[in-house]
Amino acid sequence: MSYISLMHKSAIEQFFQRYLTAFHQQNMSDMQQCYQLPCTLHTPDKVVLIASDKVFEQEFLDIFTVLSHAEIKRFVALKASFSQLSETLILACVDWQFIGPQAEVFTDFSAFYHLALSEGQWRIFNVVSQDLSQSIDLKHAFNIFYNKV
Repeated sequence: MSYISLMHKSAIEQFFQRYLTAFHQQNMSDMQQCYQLPCTLHTPDKVVLIASDKVFEQEFLDIFTVLSHAEIKRFVALKASFSQLSETLILACVDWQFIGPQAEVFTDFSAFYHLALSEGQWRIFNVVSQDLSQSIDLKHAFNIFYNKV
C-alpha cells in the first residue's frame, strides 16, 4: 500500500469512527458533520434527496426513532473496504449488523458510501444500502471499532 493510500486509510478509519460514534449516540450535530448537503440516501424501498438541514434532521430523527424502539445496543462492522476514485472521491463498502437487546441481529446490510473531500474533511454525499449478499471487497480493507462510553 502506498504512503498516500495509508494516509487515506487512516483518514477513512477516523471518519467512520466519528460517524459510528455519532450514530450510536444519536448526535444529530455530529452526524450532520459527516454529510455534505445535498446528499442522497438509497434503500431498497426508497430514495431520499436531502437538500436542507431540516430534511436531514427529519430523516435521521426517523432513523434514530426506529433504532431506539428496536433497542439497538451495538453496531458491528463485519467488514469494511474502500477504493480511492480520485484525489477528492472515495467509495467505501461497509457490511453492518445492528444488534438488539438480547444480542440478536436486528438487521444486517451492505452500505456503499460515496465520500468527497470538502474543506479538508471527508463527507458522505451518497449512501446506498443493499442486502448483505450485494457486498463487495474494494481495494483497501479498513477497520471500524466503537467502544461505548
